[in-house]
Amino acid sequence: MRAPYGEIVTASERELAERLSQRLRHVVLMLRRDGADQPITSQQLSVLASLEREPRRMTALAAEHGVRLPTMTAQVDRLERDGLITRGRDGTDARVVVVRLTRTGIERMSAGREHRIGLLAARLARMTDEERAAVDAALPALDKLLTP
Repeated sequence: MRAPYGEIVTASERELAERLSQRLRHVVLMLRRDGADQPITSQQLSVLASLEREPRRMTALAAEHGVRLPTMTAQVDRLERDGLITRGRDGTDARVVVVRLTRTGIERMSAGREHRIGLLAARLARMTDEERAAVDAALPALDKLLTP
């Protein structure tokens, strides 16, 4: 059987991929539901996190988040309106729009991250030592899976 990118996969690999896809969907929905009462959405939190290390071009943000530039522009408009980011021009190319976190954006991102980590930590606390060890042991494989 061929995968969308031409790789040959077995039936068991496909079945594992399907089960993983379902679990990832559940994780995303759980985090979205839990964050519904937060000041920023999970998507906004993700954009802010993308800006944590350095300012980014709008086109790079859109590509990273898998959306078209007009979609990212609308997201950035809301974040800018709320004082979480600023937009400016690239020093080397005035045509390029660069987005930066503000102090408020950093604080809001940190609070959102702490909220999310608190939720996950509380859920991990309900697990047995063996279950937590299994989650921990799976992280390197997930890192490999999620690296292009």
